Amino acid sequence: MLEFPGDTMPAQKLMEQFNLRSHLRFNIEEGNIWLDENRMLLLHASALGALRKELIQSLGIQRAKALLLRMGFESGQRDAELARKLTGSGEPYDVFQIGPQLHAFEGLVKATITEAEIDWERGSFLGAVDWQGSWEAESHIQAFGVGDEAACWTLAGYASGYVTRFFNRFVVFREEQCLCCGDDKCSIVGKPAEEWEDQEYVKLFKPDNIDREIRELQDEVSSLRETLCHQRGRGDLVGESQAFRNAFNLLERAADSPINVLLLGETGVGKEVFAHWLHKHSSRAENPFVAVNCSAIPHDLIESELFGVRKGAFTGAEESRRGRFERADGGTLFLDEVGDLSPSAQVKLLRAIQTGEVERLGDDKTIKVDVRLVAATNVNLQEAIASGKFRSDLYYRLSTYPVKIPPLRDRKSDIPLLADAMIAKYAPVYSKTVKGLSDKAAHGLMEYDWPGNVRELENLIERGVLLVPNGGFIEFEHVFGSGLESHDEVAVGQEGIVSSQASEQEVRLAENLLENGFDLGRHELMLMEMAVHKAGGNLTHAAKLLGVSRRQLAYRLKKQP
Repeated sequence: MLEFPGDTMPAQKLMEQFNLRSHLRFNIEEGNIWLDENRMLLLHASALGALRKELIQSLGIQRAKALLLRMGFESGQRDAELARKLTGSGEPYDVFQIGPQLHAFEGLVKATITEAEIDWERGSFLGAVDWQGSWEAESHIQAFGVGDEAACWTLAGYASGYVTRFFNRFVVFREEQCLCCGDDKCSIVGKPAEEWEDQEYVKLFKPDNIDREIRELQDEVSSLRETLCHQRGRGDLVGESQAFRNAFNLLERAADSPINVLLLGETGVGKEVFAHWLHKHSSRAENPFVAVNCSAIPHDLIESELFGVRKGAFTGAEESRRGRFERADGGTLFLDEVGDLSPSAQVKLLRAIQTGEVERLGDDKTIKVDVRLVAATNVNLQEAIASGKFRSDLYYRLSTYPVKIPPLRDRKSDIPLLADAMIAKYAPVYSKTVKGLSDKAAHGLMEYDWPGNVRELENLIERGVLLVPNGGFIEFEHVFGSGLESHDEVAVGQEGIVSSQASEQEVRLAENLLENGFDLGRHELMLMEMAVHKAGGNLTHAAKLLGVSRRQLAYRLKKQP
């Protein structure tokens, strides 16, 4: 049994111990505020109060209350994730106590724990918290005055979500005193949901408007039907961006025809996935799909791979072997990186396309094959033709129906869909339950340029699934490690002043100088002389080191005695 300590750690000490300030970052350039992995919003309390008032007036007090409780609950859940990250395997009480401090840190209310009885083994919990300076009480009183209803609903929801998350049991907090009722303070009590006599209050934490849910389900079913009609059998092809749709629509039109298709696009865009889809939705779907990467096979072996080998054709050919054309008979042959074929292989490929026949290496007997050809390349074949590396007649045979697959940077709106699909793919592989991406991880995926395209995204998501704790969110560092850094961020200093990290370090340096005695003129001269020395006497370079103009540096040096 863990009971409330008599002498608790002061809030400031707790904040310093877990270094809360270091987890708050402002990216002014991009318009983002981050609390660790969570995107935050600095909003006017009056604007939130106005929204709250409108919800009450339009939905009624019970529905508004339920909605705000659940909103607070979600916020508390996210902060509990952060608290676990900060405290690690620390004391359970610290995990509990950091919640109120996070609530205060976010400017919502000053919270003081007055009672805490926690037994992890038995699953029992009883907690009480006093609030001071509740933004929600202030907003409610301004809008409706003092009444009979405790009204700090998002705050109570936050406490419930927070404790539920770290305690792994549904714990509900309820406001027992409130300024909105004329009490001299706001205070809450929390205990397991089933221990509350008022189960109607507990039900508010779960959506219970049947009519609304039915309407939402109907809308969802209609939307899904439309999506399914639009996405006819897309399978592994995921995307809704216009760039993706343009490529997919072209592919879809070619699916039922025998036409040869040339897939164009950068490395990693998913050309083989597109080729697979084309095969699965063609009349050849029941027959083989055979893929060959032309760049991965040495030039002296590519012909035997494509067209087969007769026994005794060369040393080591101890038996006859079918080539990829024969194996793909009746189905689809996918030639990836076709631009890397050797000149002799290009000649034989052209003949096979023209005649529908192949000859095994070392054999003069022709074999009839029925193959639908899908080729792919990431090189510019027109340039290859101009440089003599690729045959123009082969190009015209292959490019009857070109489909350009966009790079991931041109279809970034598809990244959340792709990431969700990849998480669903890899979570069972690693026996993980994954809640999804943290806000910061999702933002990082959207900001990245993706030189490796969808393949790179899949690799990073797999890495994230492997590293994420079971039941958690994939965080920024799980995906990118330390390889992608945020930039142009500012932090909150010791005194609550927002400044860059560099500025905060400079402040500390300045404080140390002042504490140990500081002569401005002497230190200025020392810095200038050091800069000139480092620049080898070049005043222009020295000025750059000091962040001043050459003229300013020369003037200041001249002024020195």
